Amino acid sequence: MSYPIHLQTPTVLVLCLFLGACGIPDRLANVGQPPALSPIEDPTAAKGYKPVQMPMPAIEHATYAPNSLWRTGSRAFFKDQRARLVGDLVTVKVKVTDRAQLDNTTRRSRKSREDFGAANAFGFENKLDDFLPGGAKAASLVKLDSDGSSRGSGSVRRSETLATNVAAVVTQTLPNGNLVIEGKQEIRVNFEVRELLIAGVIRPEDIESDNTIDSTKIAQARIAYGGRGQITDVQQPRYGQQAIDILLPF
Repeated sequence: MSYPIHLQTPTVLVLCLFLGACGIPDRLANVGQPPALSPIEDPTAAKGYKPVQMPMPAIEHATYAPNSLWRTGSRAFFKDQRARLVGDLVTVKVKVTDRAQLDNTTRRSRKSREDFGAANAFGFENKLDDFLPGGAKAASLVKLDSDGSSRGSGSVRRSETLATNVAAVVTQTLPNGNLVIEGKQEIRVNFEVRELLIAGVIRPEDIESDNTIDSTKIAQARIAYGGRGQITDVQQPRYGQQAIDILLPF
């Protein structure tokens, strides 16, 4: 026979305090001592470990010519360490400096005035008053005034700078020899993770001798830098507010 257990609020609080105090003796024992480093362990034995699957190049069988030190298919006497096959790594030197300043001022003014009257009409101006409706004067038959003014001013100022290095993986080789690369870097500081994503198409000729390439030489470049964590959550409006901003027409 089993009996239901009902945990009241005081009981839950006591359990939380007890669990939080479990590590107090260890912390007191290490007062005045530097934090101990974790022992080296086999990462493949950790719980939840999953092997990494990356694109790999096709197997190439090396062939050698008799009485020759030159290896068939080699681009140099010594092996070229630059990326050229699927699965190879290349270091991308990301340097983005974007500055823009736009000022636009427009001013327009227009003024028109038209007056028409018959103050003197061969001596018949007094006779004209007899044919006009009551209160009308021949000296001021038509008077038109127009005045318009328009003024606009706009200003845009932007400054962005990003400089870092990230290793990318060759994911595809195109028929013309160009390489498709993609890289991702994550750095966690406390409870915030900074992410850097980069992808695009590069030419093998643009890869330098130290297996690096500038981000300015990447075609169809896609560079994203941001973060996720507690700080990012605080800086973003709540989901309800975002939904209201989208749905409300005013």
